[in-house]
Parts: sequence; C-alpha cells; structure tokens
Amino acid sequence: MPHYNVMFLCTGNSARSIMAEAILNRKGAPNFTAYSAGSHPTGAVRPEAIRQIQQAGLSTENLRSKSWDEFSKPDSPPLHFTFTVCDNAAKEVCPIWPGHPMTAHWGIPDPAAVKGMPEEIERAFSQAFATLDRRISLFLSIPLATLDSFALQKKIESIGKQ
Repeated sequence: MPHYNVMFLCTGNSARSIMAEAILNRKGAPNFTAYSAGSHPTGAVRPEAIRQIQQAGLSTENLRSKSWDEFSKPDSPPLHFTFTVCDNAAKEVCPIWPGHPMTAHWGIPDPAAVKGMPEEIERAFSQAFATLDRRISLFLSIPLATLDSFALQKKIESIGKQ
C-alpha cells in the first residue's frame, strides 16, 4: 500500500486537530502519517485534549500547537489529504500545499469553547475525540487504491457528515 500524508487543520491547533493527528498516527500506521496545524495557533495544546489522547492509550510525543506555515514550504512533506476540523479554518484561504492534496471539511464543535463545570468541558472533549475517532476509522476503511479521484473526493466529504 502506498504511504499517505494527512493534514488536520484548525484555527488554534490546540485540541481537535491535535487529537486527530494522534488518532491517525496510531490507527493508520505505517501507511499514514498525520500532521496538524493552525492558521492562528495558540502555542499550547489543551490539557483536556492531552487527557483524551492519553486515556485512549495514544502517544502525546511531539504533539504541539504549530502554524500551517511550517507545512507550506517547498521542503515540506507532500500532502495527500487535508481535513479542516473547525468551521473557521474551513472558511480561511489555505496556503498552497505541497502535493496538492484532496480536501474535505470534517467540522466538529469546538470543545475548547465550552464553558461550565469541569465535567461538561471534559464531556465536550470526549465527544469531539469520539467523533474524530469514528471519522478516521471510516476514512481508513476506504479502498483508496480502487477509487478514482472523483469518487474518493465524494467519500471523504461524506465522512464529514457522519
């Protein structure tokens, strides 16, 4: 199977895109490498996101909030797929990515925006993690090599609605 590079984008790159990066790097290994970035990174990963990743038994090594500018340089890894996981990033003009990846919007409510009791905040992060986990599992089940680009584009877009 070929190797695919996947980028998860979110404005702050502090929660949803970070969790998606960790999930795909575990579930998709060794055929997929996941990255995450933000248009306006916060510079810190939310502790609630780290907790969700650790509770799932996934590695938090090398996870950090970073700018998408790091991945738009000529020596950046060529991307095959780019998924926006927040509504703000879906509306922004993205850089030209090396590899000219297929893109889709997989919007997920922002758990970092939830205010309230710690249990409510934790539940929002847990729900976001579960949704990402389900969508990534669906993505990994697609027979990539057997679909033409139009069919593949439709498949990855439909996952964002599930």
